[in-house]
Amino acid sequence: MPLYKKISEKHEVYEINILEAPDEELMQISKERSLALNLGEMQKIREYYRKLNRNPRDIELEALAQSWSEHCCYKSSKPILKETVFNIEAPQNICVISEDAGVVEFNKDYAYVVALESHNHPSALDPYGGAATGIGGILRDVVCMGAQPVALVDPLYFGPLDIEPEKIPEGTKHPTFLFRGVVKGIGDYGNRVGIPTVSGQVCFDESYTGNCLVNVGCVGIVKKEKIIRSRAENPGDVLVYAGGRTGRDGIHGVTFASLELDAESENRDIPAVQLGDPITKEPLIHACLEIVDKKLASGLKDFGGGGLSCVVSEMVHAGGCGAKINLEKIPLKVDTMAPWETWVSESQERMLVSCSKDNLKKILDIFRLWDVNASVIGEVTEQDKVEIVFNDELIYEMDLDFQIKGVVYQRPFIVRKRKLEKESYEEPEDDCYEEILLKILSSENVSSKEWAIRQYDHEVRAGTILKPLQGILGAAGPGDACVIAPVADSFRGLAITCDCNPGYTKYDPYLGSASAVEEAVRNLVSVNAVPHSFADCLNFGNPEKEEILGDFYESCRGLYDAAKKLGIPFVSGNVSFYNESPTGAVVATPTILGVGIVKDIRKAVTMDLKEPGNNLYLIGKTGRELGGSVYAKLFNETGEHVPGVDIETLKRKMDFMHEAMDKQLIRSCHDLSSGGLLCAISEMVIAGDLGAEIHLRNAELRTDFKLFSESNGRWLVEIKPGMSFEFEKMAEYAGIDFMKIGKVSVDKFLEVYDGKRKLIDVKIEKLRHAFTEAIPDIMEGEKEIDIGLDYVV
Repeated sequence: MPLYKKISEKHEVYEINILEAPDEELMQISKERSLALNLGEMQKIREYYRKLNRNPRDIELEALAQSWSEHCCYKSSKPILKETVFNIEAPQNICVISEDAGVVEFNKDYAYVVALESHNHPSALDPYGGAATGIGGILRDVVCMGAQPVALVDPLYFGPLDIEPEKIPEGTKHPTFLFRGVVKGIGDYGNRVGIPTVSGQVCFDESYTGNCLVNVGCVGIVKKEKIIRSRAENPGDVLVYAGGRTGRDGIHGVTFASLELDAESENRDIPAVQLGDPITKEPLIHACLEIVDKKLASGLKDFGGGGLSCVVSEMVHAGGCGAKINLEKIPLKVDTMAPWETWVSESQERMLVSCSKDNLKKILDIFRLWDVNASVIGEVTEQDKVEIVFNDELIYEMDLDFQIKGVVYQRPFIVRKRKLEKESYEEPEDDCYEEILLKILSSENVSSKEWAIRQYDHEVRAGTILKPLQGILGAAGPGDACVIAPVADSFRGLAITCDCNPGYTKYDPYLGSASAVEEAVRNLVSVNAVPHSFADCLNFGNPEKEEILGDFYESCRGLYDAAKKLGIPFVSGNVSFYNESPTGAVVATPTILGVGIVKDIRKAVTMDLKEPGNNLYLIGKTGRELGGSVYAKLFNETGEHVPGVDIETLKRKMDFMHEAMDKQLIRSCHDLSSGGLLCAISEMVIAGDLGAEIHLRNAELRTDFKLFSESNGRWLVEIKPGMSFEFEKMAEYAGIDFMKIGKVSVDKFLEVYDGKRKLIDVKIEKLRHAFTEAIPDIMEGEKEIDIGLDYVV
């Protein structure tokens, strides 16, 4: 019998002879069809069909490949996740982990919805389209819980912008090309659909040169009584397909994402990248939310990875039911598509609604009113399987337990111990500190990301209270977190931040991941928010490599230990494996989306200095913790100690900071992170366009360690002189380490002293130029980079 045999006279449906296929042919099938299934999985499928005494049809084998992909079933990560981040309960949890987005209590009437995803592989091939469709997908994840999206975030990771073209792997695009395309894709899609992009981060590291990372998140708001689930649990309900037509774009998206990138990826896998359409998305969102508001639907789920093959099977399996689908009812972009292509296509802007037959006409009328295509494609059944009929011919029959439960691996892993070297460089001469500060401020990972931020509309919907750039007009600095007012008639708000420092996780995935949690908390506290929930997007290399999975394990352990002690749950998340290219794996990158509750948005605090004469205080201890720091990197060294995390002390500081802010003692606040104390105060003077005079203390540390250490658990705060006594007494009573280190000055200079030694006396404008012009100089052509294409960026 041939390997492929056409079994339908009317349709392009083939039987694939796996029952007689030896192992070599099984792997040939997997490779030829881009299934990304390994030999063990192909053998398991063969045994399943031997029990059925038949060969699979091509559409069935394709469906299994989607559901069994790493992207869809978390087969390598699930055991570790269950031990760690899945295992934090909290009273604010309403519906977490189990759905496409987490639902968390906001107040007595409303809940907020959180989702964080990756679109890494598609963006590496097509930066504009990959990033745009990432935004489209994360919006649908929030909508399918019945929530109105209110904010977007975009943590991004690229290779160095000034990298020489000869260091770029074959088949890989230059970081400047990727950065420009990704930012444009996010901005165009988010701006056109009318949702503000309010937070994010941009990091640069050599490990991302061959595989950029594009993480996107969304926050939404929903009345508790209107929350809907992504399940169909009523036999007899109909399934309504709504939105864009199905085409050949996005075929094998999830299986492509379960392989490493190589020199042939662009030519071979570009059809796996979806095509976004925000103009279709906006009315689709409105129509779905109107249906939810009128309580007409029994279930709602978005078309994500795996297309119809996953959305139908996952939705009915979650409800303990099955489905019968009429494939000819699917609206197509081209009528020559094979049935398997229709079933697994990941074409964008599509939603699946389940509803009773009594509500069907009302739902179709709403979609028609919003000019959204909608059609009935099947119904929910009692049997635990999915059947597909194409013009009255049965072409697909699949047991749902076998498809959905798939495979789970307890893969072996090795926890690597990296050796960090003690700092060998000499303490700089006093007259070198200004030059060092300017170099750090203009370095890619510290410098202003305004070039990207200004391409996003962060004020659409008129609910953004604190913006990503904060300070006086024309001189803004980087806010620690954004604040939005999701409910119009309430002063209660949400604070949103994104955090991950790959410099730390490169050397210590455990401490680096715990630090990401700790920094997210500090950022939220900085704006007077109570940290309330996390979402994570865990970006790693190939989990079949023991050292990579070991990094993943240590990262999850760090996230869990820090969040568990804080009592803050992970409510949603994503795992993205196989982020590798011929140059190697990306550094462990556990992106954190932190959400906090702002009890009164009128008491939110910004980071820009406010008034000359005010006192400046450093909260928290500074240690010799420069492992993975930007200062150590300046000397091409690792630094000896990655910053540690002390959660119990952090909790006391959080309580103290909230009390001081609620009493409105704190005029401005900024957390200390990359670049340490000196970068933090520089950003504050830049944003406030006011000077500062800083006096260092702590004779135990070298001057450069005091200035550039990145110890966790620290803030800089500005206090009025008349309130300083009360602030100091509160800190003493709470047992908080604090130090008065200087004052805000009217002169537009930053002056820094260590004892009687004057280290820095620099104009704010000089600081601002170094901080704000580094990235535009590259991206706008003043510093030309030949990226190996037919034009110069």
